[in-house]
Formats: sequence, structure tokens, C-alpha cells
Amino acid sequence: MKKFVLFFILLISVFQVGFSQTTTPTKLSGMYAGLSFDRFVDRVEGETAYRFFYKESDVEELTVNLQLTNSDLRPALDQIFEGKGITYLIDKSNQVWITKGRKLTLDFPSDYFEIQERTEGVSSSSDSLEAFAKNKRFVIGRASDNPNSKTATLSGVVTSIETGQPINGAVVLEKVNYTQIVTDASGRYKLTLPKGRHAITVQNIGGFQEQRQIDLLGDGILDMRIEESVLSLDEFVVSSGALSNINKLEMGVQSLSMAEVKRLPAVLGEVDVLRGVLTMPGVNTVGEASVGFNVRGGAADQNLILYNQSTVFNPAHVFGFFSAFNPDMVSGVELYKGSVPVNYGGRLSSVLQVAPKFGQSDKIGVSGGIGIMTGRLSVEGPISDKTTFIVGGRTTYSNWALNLLEDEAALNGSQASFYDLNANIRHQINEKNTLEFTSYLSSDEFSFDPDTTYSYQNLNLALSWRHFFNDQLEGKFTAGYDSYQFGIIGQDNPLNSFDFKFDVGQIHARADFEYRKNERHILKFGLHAIQYQLNPGSNSPFGAESIVIEEDLEDEQAREISIYIGDEFFVNERLSISYGGRYMLYQLYGPLTVNQYVPDAPITESNVIGEESFGKGENVKTYHGPEFRVSGRYNLNNQSSVKLGFNTMRQNLHLLSNTSAIAPTDSWKLSDSYIKPQTGGQASLGYYRNMAGNRLEFSTEVYYRYMNNLLDYRSGATIILNENIEQDVLNSVGKAYGIELLLKKNTGALKGSLAYTYSRSLMQTSDEPSIEKINNGDFYSSNFDQPHHVVLVANYELSKRLNTSINGNYSTGRPVTLPISKFEYAGSERVYFSDRNAYRIPDYFRIDISINLEGNHKVNKLAHASWSAGVYNVLGRSNPYSVYYTPVEGQLRGYQLSIFARPIPFITYNFRF
Repeated sequence: MKKFVLFFILLISVFQVGFSQTTTPTKLSGMYAGLSFDRFVDRVEGETAYRFFYKESDVEELTVNLQLTNSDLRPALDQIFEGKGITYLIDKSNQVWITKGRKLTLDFPSDYFEIQERTEGVSSSSDSLEAFAKNKRFVIGRASDNPNSKTATLSGVVTSIETGQPINGAVVLEKVNYTQIVTDASGRYKLTLPKGRHAITVQNIGGFQEQRQIDLLGDGILDMRIEESVLSLDEFVVSSGALSNINKLEMGVQSLSMAEVKRLPAVLGEVDVLRGVLTMPGVNTVGEASVGFNVRGGAADQNLILYNQSTVFNPAHVFGFFSAFNPDMVSGVELYKGSVPVNYGGRLSSVLQVAPKFGQSDKIGVSGGIGIMTGRLSVEGPISDKTTFIVGGRTTYSNWALNLLEDEAALNGSQASFYDLNANIRHQINEKNTLEFTSYLSSDEFSFDPDTTYSYQNLNLALSWRHFFNDQLEGKFTAGYDSYQFGIIGQDNPLNSFDFKFDVGQIHARADFEYRKNERHILKFGLHAIQYQLNPGSNSPFGAESIVIEEDLEDEQAREISIYIGDEFFVNERLSISYGGRYMLYQLYGPLTVNQYVPDAPITESNVIGEESFGKGENVKTYHGPEFRVSGRYNLNNQSSVKLGFNTMRQNLHLLSNTSAIAPTDSWKLSDSYIKPQTGGQASLGYYRNMAGNRLEFSTEVYYRYMNNLLDYRSGATIILNENIEQDVLNSVGKAYGIELLLKKNTGALKGSLAYTYSRSLMQTSDEPSIEKINNGDFYSSNFDQPHHVVLVANYELSKRLNTSINGNYSTGRPVTLPISKFEYAGSERVYFSDRNAYRIPDYFRIDISINLEGNHKVNKLAHASWSAGVYNVLGRSNPYSVYYTPVEGQLRGYQLSIFARPIPFITYNFRF
């Protein structure tokens, strides 16, 4: 009886709506010239009562050219869809249903009205509801709740149909009022809208765009399960999409999905997260086989690299050829190089957040790949209905590729091996509590010759608890351990055989909170603590015959505590502001022995006047200070915006690097009595515009950075096992400035991006007094000052299964110091060098190509497979990494070192089932 009454009422309401609308047909008038179909729909929906339902990929190639005068919609659609294989249906409520390649029907499922009754004001995730969720209207809330209010709040969680996992970064948008929100890490969203009917659009990064039709009567919940594209061929977006490019508050922030990374040609066939990051404007590296990357004129150690909340100290394998991150264990990356969020700190240049992947919840899945040099395998799935897991490993099994390197290269004939392991677990305790465990272990071992072996290891462990206190307040609590170890075993001569070791570790705890006060304010606040433990180096004899004297530098330990608070304030539809601050307290403590020097004199060995010893736990040196963040976005219109930002940063950890060495023998150093924390600030201004119906995105940003307490080194400085490193360090100031241009095409058969960066990075000795002034105290180019950098990435879709990619990379050669003359002194011949970094190595230029072949795209097939083949450095250009000099028969001869001096072919087989 209840179903009959509900059916009768619904039938009458539909009849009344249909009668009222059909007796006064909606007419169209106006010029619709050169519009994308999306833009045409926006205009029609804004001017009439029509509401459209379609899949964006079905109509992305359509262009509308019509002039209508008091015309019906049907003949207009007939003309637009002619010869396109697209059909449509208009129901009595003026709802327009559009499909391509499928027959349309308005037949209701047998349990439609039962489900409709069940879902009023609440969410549902039943499979039967998902089957036609895109083709029905959801009634949210009750009209009797707060009847005097003209608005109501819609909230819920966006999850993946494939994995059942929450989707972070999905855009939820209501187009008429242009109200939008981006889902958080738990997939949650909240929108405040006028009561009434709305079309809610939701789009995952790089995925399909979907719509839900709602009738918003009052506050309520709508959970949405959306598709994530299994066709990597349909994804090539190096940001969070056209909807957020203009409207997101942050500037200098770029996102990259793994589908995008997998489309790039890769060295030796290995998918590489860091190679993807290098396609972004403002990001560069000093050359092939470089372990780190440089952002906006900053050093490699000025980038905070996080896997979830764990710090990765060395992000590369095998001399920098491969990223440390297994692509099957990563869901995406975000690089903050402009307005760094207030909840991040500790580095001067940028934050690279690598998001871990968690297992799917519906079934066991296996994926992997086999390439010419590496292989990988991962397994994921449910442990129970509330717990999922994913484990993955990767290794190398051949050294043959190193023999392809240039004959003169130091790496020719070398041996190398590595492996990495990941294990991630997520447990959903209940709706308000989630536990996440992430882990990462890597190990590298390589040798330039049979007598010297280098090795290093990364270890990261983290446990997080996310708790929703209520609809407004959520917290995430994380505890973890990170470490990096490096070692060298030298056996060239049994009498001089040695075993050198270095390691750094940190224990960290974080409490992060997000409070949504209302639809206009999002408050973020929290507390971070880090305990550092650093062994600057030890050297011991290796083997019974060795006469090497054992050395062991004093350990260093310090603590760092930061507290922060920030607010994202949505002033109105056009203007949004983000502001906040961090306060950082850093303490170095004993046991430690510190040299004392003559006051107001250069820090040299001759000026040492004594030592001061500090006991265990005794404070040696304290540094503290604030960091500020402020940024704003103003929408000029729906297609363009301007943004500006300013932020200051502090960094207590320094990288001691011998830039002439290829092996990653760099060590880390804590701030102490003489080496102060690095500080700096950055101001930036950007303009963003979408064109051609959001098919093209253009952005430009200009920036200026200042930096204090940077480290440079005296000529002939010793870095390894130097117990008085402050005597060889020169404190410096730096400045960097530049402009970045980015043009992207996100739709159509041809997709890609073109990025150009002009930047300068300069340093100046700041010590007063100083035993040495680099280049007479003038500003000089830093080691990573490369003014011009151009990156072209293009992908052409030949079919839904076959596409081809090209990657072009050009940059100005990096600075070097050269010997320019020789002279006689004290009876021997000496070499006179130029000013520091006064010359440059030749410019860098490389082109890579690849072809990607997908298996058929049947969703229910047992396994999905793909092949990738291509050539790295297809032109075989001998790009110099560095220039070095060696005495030969009494003559100093110069050599140019190139890593890849010939084309490197690759082929990789990827599978997933």
C-alpha cells in the first residue's frame, strides 16, 4: 500500500511538472558560435529549464555553431549530433539524456521507488543504486528542517567504484552558482547551496567527469562512488584539472597522477616519478645521473620529500637513474614551489608530497612490470571488510646497460644493484576512525671499480590515525621513524682498506587538525616534533692487514618543535585569502665538544683558543623564529584569475656536498653554534587563464627569493670526516628570481604541455670577517644556475589502444670553474683557476620517444596488459655532466664527462589483474 501511495503521489507530481512545462515549450534564441558542447550546455541551462546528462568524453570533440531564433531544442540537437553517432532523449521534466553508442531508455528499475524512498536525505552505496545513479534525481534533506533558511548543506564522501577507497582531490562543483570544493584525504566534501534542484559535477584528477541530479530540501548527505579511468590513454593532466586551475587558492602548486607519469618516455624503461616532476616549470636538475632536483634556484637539500608523512633523504637509485618510488605504490604527487601550505615546514625551496597507494577493498589484485633493467611486482586487496593491504617490491637484475655509457665515463663498466620494498595497510575502524600504516625500505650497492663498493639505505615507517570529531573538526595523528645510511668499503690496497659509514635518523610525531568553521573559513592548526640523531661519519680498518687509523666523529642530536595555524578565507565568489604562520624551536644538545675561537676573527684552525664540552642532554645552541604564509586569489571571470603569495621558511638540516663527485657521498649536518639555520622568503605573482572551452590552460608566474646562511666551501675544502667542518664552510646569502610559462592541452587526440622557465640563482659570501671571499665578495652563479629551461611533452592518441609520446628537454649548461693559466711558484708549476663558476659547460638538449600499446579494454577481462617501447636520448647527443682535469705526463688535460652519450632503447611489459 505504501509503495502504491508513493507511486500515485510521484505520478501526479511528474504529470503536473510535465504538463506545466510542455504547455509552454522552452525556446532558444541567440548566437552560439564556436562553442564547445560543455559551454553550449552551460548557456542553455542558464537560460532555460533544460538540464543535461551526458558523459563528457562522448562530446568533447563537438563544436557548436548555431544561430537560433525562438527555436525548439530538438532541431538544434539534431544539427549538432548529425553524423556523430550520438542519440538523445528529452523527458517531460525537460531533462536531456545524451549517450554515444548506446540505446536510450527511460524504463525504471523494478525497485526504483523503493530505493528513492530509502535514499531521501541519506546516502546509499548499494550496487543497484550505483547502476543508475547518474540517471536519477536524489532528494536530499527534509523541507521541514529549518524552513526559514534559503540554503542547505550538502556533504558526503567520494569513493572509487574500482577500489572502494576515498578519492583525495576530486572536484565537486555546482555550475550555476559556481560553488566548488575539493575533497580531502578522506574523500569528504561539504557544499552550502540554495535550496532547490541542482546538477552536481564530480571529477577525479585525470578521470571521468560525472553528474548527480539532486533536489536539495535541507541539510543532508550524498555519498558518491565514481569511476576512475582504467584507460591511461585518456589522462594527461599535470594539475588538478581545468575546474581547479583557475579557482584553487594555492599558486606554484602542481599535481601529477601516475597515469600521466606512465605516459612519459623513461630512461631504461622505468616509470619515474621524479622524471615527471622535472617536466614542471621551475624544476630542473644539474644533469643526468643527478640524485636531486632544484626548484626555483634552490639547492637539492632545500626540497622536503615526503612519502605520506615520512621524510625520504635520498630519492634515487643507481646514481640517480631511477626514482626511489615504485610507481605501483604511488597514487600521485604534489609539488609546492610557491605558496607552501602552513602545515609544511623545515625546507627552504619546496615540498614534494608523494601520496601512497592503499589496497583495493573488493578483490585481490596483482600488478607489475618487466623491463630491460628492472622488474617490479605488487599485490593488493582486502584482509577483511574493513582492512586492506598492498605490498610491492622492485629490483634490478642486470648491469649490461651501464656498458652502453660513453667509454670515457667513470660509470662505464660499473656494477650496480638495488631493491625497494613497500607495505601499506589501511583499517577502517568505523565511520569516524581510520588507521594507516606505510613503510618503505630501499637498498643500493654499486662500484666504480672492483676495489671500491658504495652502498646506501632508506628506511621509513609511519602509523597514522585519522579521527573525525564531528562534521566540522577532523584530526590526523602520525608517528614515525626515518633513516638514511651511507657507506664505502675500499679495498684497493690491503694496507689501506677502510670501511666508512654515515647515517642520519629522525623520530617524528605530528598532530594536524582541520576545522571547517563554516563554508567561508577552513582553519588548519597543529603541532610537529622531530628528534634528530646524526652520525657525521666513522672510518675503521677493513680486513686484518689494514693499518688505517680508526676515526669516529662525535654524534649530533637535536630536537625541533613547530606549531602552526592557518585560515583559508573565502571572502566571496571572486576573492579568497589564505594566511597563517608557524613558529619553530630548534635545540642542539649534548654530549658534544665545541671549539672556541678568537672573538670577531675568522673561523680558522689558527684562531682556536679552546674547547667547551656539553654533557648528555645539555643545551648547546638554540634557534627559534616564525614563518609566515599569505596568499590570495582573485577571479577575473570564469576563465581567468590572478594570484599572489609570500612565505618565509626555515631549515635546520644542511647537506654537505662535494659537487665534483658523481656518487651520492653527500652527508647531512645539523645546525650548530657556527652553522646557522637557513632562512629565506619568496614572493610570487601569477596569472592563470583557460581557453578554447577549457581545452587549453595557460599560466605564468614570476617570483623572487632571498636566502640567508647558505653553505659554500673554501677552495680545497674537506667534507668527509672533517671534525671541524665550520673551518671549511663559508656562510653565504643567495637570491633567485625568474618567470615560468606553462601551456597545456588537456583534451583531444593530441595532449601535452610546453613549459619555459627563465631563472637566475646567485650567491655571495656573507661571513664578516672571513678568511676567504669567493669572487672578491661579489655575487656569483650557484652550481645550479641555469637561466633557460624548456620542456615539451606531447602525446598523440592514434587509437584507444595505441599512443605515442615525445619528450624534449633543453637547458642552459650549468656553471663550472676552469683552470685558465699556469705559473711557477716555489720551484714547482701551479695552476691558476678562474673565478668561482665563471664558465659554463655546453647546453643540455635531449629528445625521448616512446610508443605505448594497451591491451583490449574489456572491464571484466582477467588481466590488463600494456607494452611500452621507446628510445631515451634518440639523437644520441653527448650531453656533458661535468668537466674535469687530470695530469697526464706532466700536462693538465681536460675531459668532458657525459653519462648517456648514445641512444638508449627500452621496452617494458606491464600487467595488472
